[in-house]
Amino acid sequence: MRNRVVNKGVIKSLPRSIERGIVSLFVVAVFFAVGMAEVSGRPAPVGFADLVERLMPAVVNISTLQVVEPSRQRERGSPPEEGFEEFYEEFLNEDENQNPPRQSVSLGSGFVIDPKGYIVTNNHVIGEADEITVTFTDGTQFVAEIIGRDAVEDIVLLKIETDHDLPIVKFGNSDLMRTGDWVMTIGNPFGLGGSVTAGIISARHRNINAGIYDDFLQTDASINRGNSGGPMFNLAGEVVGINTMIFSPGGVGNIGIGFAIPAIRVKKIVAQLMTGGRVARGWIGVGIQSLTKDISASIGFDGTKGAIVTSVQPDGPSFKAGVQPSDIVLGFNGQSITDSNQLIRLVGDTPVGIDVPLKVWRNGEVLELSLTTVERIFAALEPINASEQKKPPEIEPTGIVEGLILRPLDAAARQRYEVPDSVVGVVIRKMAAQSEAAHRGLRPGDVIAEVNLTPIRSAEDFSKEVAKAKEAGRKAVLLRIYRSGFLIIPLPLSQ
Repeated sequence: MRNRVVNKGVIKSLPRSIERGIVSLFVVAVFFAVGMAEVSGRPAPVGFADLVERLMPAVVNISTLQVVEPSRQRERGSPPEEGFEEFYEEFLNEDENQNPPRQSVSLGSGFVIDPKGYIVTNNHVIGEADEITVTFTDGTQFVAEIIGRDAVEDIVLLKIETDHDLPIVKFGNSDLMRTGDWVMTIGNPFGLGGSVTAGIISARHRNINAGIYDDFLQTDASINRGNSGGPMFNLAGEVVGINTMIFSPGGVGNIGIGFAIPAIRVKKIVAQLMTGGRVARGWIGVGIQSLTKDISASIGFDGTKGAIVTSVQPDGPSFKAGVQPSDIVLGFNGQSITDSNQLIRLVGDTPVGIDVPLKVWRNGEVLELSLTTVERIFAALEPINASEQKKPPEIEPTGIVEGLILRPLDAAARQRYEVPDSVVGVVIRKMAAQSEAAHRGLRPGDVIAEVNLTPIRSAEDFSKEVAKAKEAGRKAVLLRIYRSGFLIIPLPLSQ
């Protein structure tokens, strides 16, 4: 009681103005706290224990076993000397017994999405496994079979046979996740079994050049070896991503930068794997890249939203629709385009064989076109036989323009720089180290096919177009180059 009285006495002894100030600050603090709760709607969790208890039974450990045959190459020179044949054969047999097939084991995580035994994980977790074992938190184990896999976006759908319904987790809408939102992961790091980490979404729509359809969620929640394929949850207990990789400079391990495939993409892929065992993606037959201020300024386009066409596949959907190189795609299937990555994802998610509207900008006009999507085929690269490779002949220079040493694109140049016959232009052999061309990312071996939409056949053509641009008062020219595909690069001109 004495403490209370003393406290009251202290308050009463304060001047009235200060007393009113304290009350006002208290009221403001209350309103601020209530307002923040209403605005965010997502208060920081007191703990994750309730979520873990509910979700852990549906998260599994995945172990794979692959039998690897020894790839031993013998040097077969001259036959053994006469009288030593028996010893020679005995030596080979002994050597074979000392090198039996070895077993390769890998570990990962996954989660159950259907009570009948369907499980999702990363494709790289499974690899070329001969045997896949799924282990639940209670120690129960099942042998799994592959229903379908998508190597392009690293997703695989597994199935186990069980006589009872399994606990499951559900997909949430990853598009609703914001940078700063809390997330929780459950997985099998280093084979330790069900482990939980928590953190926030550090960034969205990350393109880390890991694949064609990059669109990762970045998190600081710990992701380590063995977490691949495991779920990332929001505070509602919904899967918003699949933990897939980490950023690890020098291989030092987790440094707080991990990446997850957004659930909205995983859900679409799993739906196709569930019904047909494979994923079919739309394709429209163009090469594209994002706009920059320099590119837009070079062609007189206002803004940087859109994707510029760098090449058009002959007889492809875009070719048939009338799309041309250097067109800027503004809209696809009713959606506005912000950059090339968005357009690639939209086209890939579009069903095959449907008609879609395409809005493009060309020379100051907006055109409304229509095309029919076809399926994108991902062809595997054929290995190159080193014994068949020949040293390409030397090529003589023909001109130096804007710091570039240009050479003709003849048979020798095509062989040296692996340029297909369909590409026409001049080759960059060298460039001045401090030139604008070097600063803009041009490289030896690049083929300049166009300058300001004008086809180039020789170094003289290039010089003429550069001179014409300078006479017109232009500060840059727009180059269309070939480098294992076409690119658009603006080149500032020396005055």
